[in-house]
Amino acid sequence: MYLAHFGFTHYPFDRALQPDELFASSTAREAQARLNHLIELRGIGLITGEVGCGKTTVCRQLSAALHPGLYRLFYVPLSTGNVLDMYKAIAWQLGLPIERNRASAYRAIHAEVSRLTLETKTHPVLVVDEAQHLRNEVLEDLRLLTNYAMDAERRLCLILVGLPELRRRLTMAVHESLTQRIVVRYHLSGLSREELPAYLTHRLQLAGCALPLFEPAAIEALYQATQGLPRKINRAAHYALSAAALAKVRQISAEHIQCALEEIQ
Repeated sequence: MYLAHFGFTHYPFDRALQPDELFASSTAREAQARLNHLIELRGIGLITGEVGCGKTTVCRQLSAALHPGLYRLFYVPLSTGNVLDMYKAIAWQLGLPIERNRASAYRAIHAEVSRLTLETKTHPVLVVDEAQHLRNEVLEDLRLLTNYAMDAERRLCLILVGLPELRRRLTMAVHESLTQRIVVRYHLSGLSREELPAYLTHRLQLAGCALPLFEPAAIEALYQATQGLPRKINRAAHYALSAAALAKVRQISAEHIQCALEEIQ
């Protein structure tokens, strides 16, 4: 669409980056620091944020940073269904046979976590994404999965990832036991206004462009429209580059950002 016009090697805002290519925003760095602390504690953590703020990206960064000989990260995006459905999803990630009832599935997962920790000296980390959709009984059973030696040992690190409504749900009395065991909480926000120019430059450089393409007014318009949320930035920037290419200009103005927003809407 606009690769030849700008001389890009690929669409700069249209693909998922590898962990070592990601832009190191202040909120992402803080999230990684909190998660590293959580891994050391082997407790329960809570990561929340708006749609498109980079929650799953933070999990990808964590997975890439963990030593493969010391840690095993299991990612479960399933967040609907009953407790047995969740156990089946976790068991599949652990490479276990699928059990037919809840008690057997619980025991199998419990035993495998203990085996990994005690026999192979590998620390399991379970990430449950889109956790705002989890039923109350599923949240409670996830808490029970972290209970070892009558709650005297921590063998499983559990990270719940979801939208802000997950934080609100966990304030309910029914989740008091789970809430008391959450040792790390962090709410991801978008890029700051000051970080946005560096983020745009970073993505453009990865695509082979060393020149700043976005005018200051365009950057401000982009920030106002997206509030710094990376996914929204990427979509708007992609369409803005298309608008500039169609106009046969090499600078993105505020008008191009407006054209992009209208096309997205």
